Amino acid sequence: MQTRADRIRHTLLAAFPPARVDVEDESHRHAGHAGARPGGETHYSVLVVSPAFAGQTRVARSRAVHAALEAEFGGGLHALSLRLLTPEEAGGA
Repeated sequence: MQTRADRIRHTLLAAFPPARVDVEDESHRHAGHAGARPGGETHYSVLVVSPAFAGQTRVARSRAVHAALEAEFGGGLHALSLRLLTPEEAGGA
C-alpha cells in the first residue's frame, strides 16, 4: 500500500515534469495540533524543483501545487510546508 508521501511525490512528479520532488512526513512534529491524527500522514514538508515554475510568483506556484493535491486535502492531508523552485533558483538545493 502506498503512503500519502508516495502519492504526493507521484502526483507532483506528474504535474510538474521534469521535477525533483522531496517529501518528508512531519506529522510527528504536530501531534496535538489542529488537523493532526493519531495515524499521522497529515503534515508534510515538500520541495519541488521544476522548470514549470519559471515566471510564476510564489503564490501561483503554491496554488498550482495545492490544486494538484486537491484529492489528498480531501482525504485528510492538513498542511504543507512548501519550497517551490526553478532549477536556476535551486542551485545546489
